[in-house]
Amino acid sequence: MNDAREVVVLRYGHRPGRDDRMTTHVGLTARALGADRVIFPDNAGQSAETVRDITDRFGGPFAVELRDDQKAIVRDFDGVVVHLTMYGERVHDVEEDVREAVGLDGPDVIEEASPPRDLLVVVGGEKVPWALYERADFNVGVTNQPHSEVAGLAVFLDRLFEGAELDREWENADRRVVPEATGKTVVDTEEESGNDAAADSGEGSETGDRD
Repeated sequence: MNDAREVVVLRYGHRPGRDDRMTTHVGLTARALGADRVIFPDNAGQSAETVRDITDRFGGPFAVELRDDQKAIVRDFDGVVVHLTMYGERVHDVEEDVREAVGLDGPDVIEEASPPRDLLVVVGGEKVPWALYERADFNVGVTNQPHSEVAGLAVFLDRLFEGAELDREWENADRRVVPEATGKTVVDTEEESGNDAAADSGEGSETGDRD
């Protein structure tokens, strides 16, 4: 989604059989709400396969990686590190500082905007080492109450992009959900494109039939 910087979500920790659904939803939320890439632990292959399949069907670009060196990823990341935790500073107190740190200051101050920097958003599992709290540039809590890490990621990304991620255009999608007040309509994008082309050329229209 971002031309000048990369937003990466790191799922820190995974317990196969117990965290499969939660880890998968971390990846799906990262994709849907503007991140460019998600990194899963190497034992989360099922989650990685699911997120890749969704990307293949509903569009991208979005990358999925499996890595076994999570500590090194955080330690060596060349950019801004945000750790999402219920114990962190309130998101509405630090969101402007985070945007400024990665160069997402907004159109009103574009001339003074910081240079674009990559962002690593760390979403912890059951246990997170204290070293992560110390390494993070920002420890951020979307609420200082117990909550789901998926909810935390969704709120943070929406605050980061200020809603712009909701209008994203998806490339190479096989299907598209049609927004509607009632119903569950998914259309095949190839058939949709063919129908649009036929309508533009007059094929099947009343004018085309009369001609």
